[in-house]
Amino acid sequence: MHKIQQIYIDGNFITPHGTEVAPLYNPATEQVIGEVRLADEIDTYAAVSAAKRAFADFSKTTKLERIAILKRLNTAFADRLDDLKAAMTEEYGAVRGIVDGLLPLAPAMFDEASELLASYTFQQTRGSTTVSMDPLGVAVAITPWNLSAVFVAQKVATALAAGCTVVVKPSELSAMQTQIIMEAFDAAALPPGVVNVVTGRGATVGDALTSHPDVAKVDFTGSTAVGQRIMRNAADTFKRLTLELGGKSPTILLDDTDIPSGVNAALTSGFLNNGQTCFAGTRILAPESELDAVLAAIQAAMPAFTAGDPTDPATSVGPVVSQAQFDRVQGYIRLGLEEGAHLLTGGAGRPDGINQGWFVKPTIFTGVTNDMRIAREEIFGPVLVVIPYRDDDEAVAIANDSPFGLQAHVFSSNPQRAHQVAERLEAGTVLVNRIFGDPRAPFGGMKQSGIGRHHHTYGLESYLEPRAITA
Repeated sequence: MHKIQQIYIDGNFITPHGTEVAPLYNPATEQVIGEVRLADEIDTYAAVSAAKRAFADFSKTTKLERIAILKRLNTAFADRLDDLKAAMTEEYGAVRGIVDGLLPLAPAMFDEASELLASYTFQQTRGSTTVSMDPLGVAVAITPWNLSAVFVAQKVATALAAGCTVVVKPSELSAMQTQIIMEAFDAAALPPGVVNVVTGRGATVGDALTSHPDVAKVDFTGSTAVGQRIMRNAADTFKRLTLELGGKSPTILLDDTDIPSGVNAALTSGFLNNGQTCFAGTRILAPESELDAVLAAIQAAMPAFTAGDPTDPATSVGPVVSQAQFDRVQGYIRLGLEEGAHLLTGGAGRPDGINQGWFVKPTIFTGVTNDMRIAREEIFGPVLVVIPYRDDDEAVAIANDSPFGLQAHVFSSNPQRAHQVAERLEAGTVLVNRIFGDPRAPFGGMKQSGIGRHHHTYGLESYLEPRAITA
């Protein structure tokens, strides 16, 4: 049994003032595997106070000093990758392809931030004006349970490069990952208070952080509903916000696409991380002229996307994270049938041969119109829809007819045509003939998928405030 009893404040592991204890589950077995003691508002205030005290000195550090810290963090996170991989699989059912393929992004975030910091100019000249790019102050990083280390590293690396101090609020569902992350921060010998970690519920710790008058910046990745709550909490003190929220990303297969490869990419994107990624391509837009071929290719490819034991290297789709999420996804599958959609594959209940665990049959609906709830709402599970279109104009119209705008994908054998379609899509990121983005490119959403951007200069400057001095 994993017993996680401490949080990390002012360079020390401490027992929370909060007394609530939450159980931890293995989603593949539904068994309790541990517990975590949660922080409360008093712990939250202590963390913010520590970060505020540390900001006075840390904001004045040189680039070389901050680069040295970032390099130590890179080493500390790299040293714990194997532990993080094991925790991810046990704690939320991450499969081998995810932990091996995406988790190394965590230490890489610190290297990329140090490279950017080395080249960034904090004192700039605009005409007769000197513009000083100054760190905002205390930043709050609120991260989800999926790929927790990557999100924590992304936000912390950017904040530290800017000269901000940080309070991290990870999800209580990622407590095992959080314990390893706290130990990595400690191993990196950070100045006390520069990075603090408080694990607690959004309604207590999250609300306290996002309304605290000494917090200057909130960087959040999670659901649109929580993002709306954060905006309301932050409004009174005009906090700067970066919100990476939900998505319902379209994958457009143009009629000149190599159908088998395009379908395989679409399914890989849609089922990525057991269907639990905000940018998953969950709407597959298929040309009417090639619809039968697309559906046949999906059926031929599906044996590679069966659900099973996440510890088995052959498994590509593991369980969803919790009983609540399992029930939510099952509800959407029933809803799709009630709305008149048809099952191409999958359906309600657990996959054949699996009698325990929060496993969902990888499910694909056909006969879907874009006004159905299964085509408009983020399900966050391995459930995709296929929507036919007549021509490029209609494909663009369907893709853009969504409250979300995080990511989109276009597949075509004609790169010029694909780019013409991509330029018309309302999404923060559009990927052409690929399913993973460029870490040096800005990442964030339009519409209800959020505000602000992560990565490179776009992310760094969201932690900086320009000060203009004109002589």
